[in-house]
Amino acid sequence: MGMPIKIDEDIQRQTTKCTKDFGCLSNEGHELCKVISSIASKVVLTDCADRLPCAYCIRFGTSLAVCTCPVRNELFNRFGM
Repeated sequence: MGMPIKIDEDIQRQTTKCTKDFGCLSNEGHELCKVISSIASKVVLTDCADRLPCAYCIRFGTSLAVCTCPVRNELFNRFGM
């Protein structure tokens, strides 16, 4: 188990639709979707790690998706993850 990741509280507050209890920040059994590309530091194109529904995910086919989650985008923009 890794240490929790810290990001700006304002960004977390903007993420009002998270149904995964911010699992991406706790590092406890949560697999991040692999980022393929970033668009204007606001949207990431991902290869989805799971098939669970997500309010921030716009899927294209079985795994490719656009992710508009503020926390996920901050993780990529700030930490490259």
